[in-house]
Amino acid sequence: MPEAKAHLKSYRQSPRKVRLVAASVRGKSVASAIEILSLVPNRAALPLAKLVASALANAKNLEMNVADLVIKELKVDEGATLYRRRPRSRGMANPIRKRTSHVTVVLGESKAKK
Repeated sequence: MPEAKAHLKSYRQSPRKVRLVAASVRGKSVASAIEILSLVPNRAALPLAKLVASALANAKNLEMNVADLVIKELKVDEGATLYRRRPRSRGMANPIRKRTSHVTVVLGESKAKK
């Protein structure tokens, strides 16, 4: 079975926050996933919706049947961490970790059709 994939690399939000949104659409059909992501108030919802739409465009390019596509895999991995310093009292400095995420979407045909 062919699969359509899309990647979002170095998205500047922590993977923990992105995973909360990703869990709400994992395993859903593409149409319902885009609808759910349009209603979710979290910041990660818009980039995830764009990523699913990109995977859908890749599926059309691969001439897959887009009517019965589901989100087969939605993986959020940790990307590179940007380290910054925050000044503290008496000449000290504390680290600030600005985390990034790598998101991967894989679309496949639903097994209910068989």
